[in-house]
Amino acid sequence: MNDALVVGARFASAGDIDELTRLYGLLEAEMVELHPMWPKADGLPQPIDVSLASAIGDPSTIVILGTLSEVPLGFLLARRETILTGEIIGSIRYVFTQLEARGVGVGEAMRDLALETFRRQGIVRFDAHVLPGHRLAKNFFEAGGFSARSIVMHHDDER
Repeated sequence: MNDALVVGARFASAGDIDELTRLYGLLEAEMVELHPMWPKADGLPQPIDVSLASAIGDPSTIVILGTLSEVPLGFLLARRETILTGEIIGSIRYVFTQLEARGVGVGEAMRDLALETFRRQGIVRFDAHVLPGHRLAKNFFEAGGFSARSIVMHHDDER
């Protein structure tokens, strides 16, 4: 019997909403540590479970669960977006893996499935949204061939 962990990625369904909501909560907690403005500017609208269900039902959005031996430990949400030239790009808005799933290929499996799906739709340009200072996420995407093209600066008079 092989006890090796099997890395996987699959498209999420409506039956995954509770698990996606749990994973999103972990992502949000991690992002708030990096920048308290994240839920207000970059997070999903409340209630989160409704936003995730809407994303799953949206044909322009991809929601993927990343697994280790079929146990969900991460998720990715990406969508088609139109840039100023009118070209449609694939935009990875959120990618998250729990600590025990980092560095073993779960994130890569989700990213690769998202990019393959977009490519089948004829999309050849891709964005990934990463917070400044999130070195692990930046390194993850750079290892997949991404490079920075924009940084959004923010100032908060209340801080």
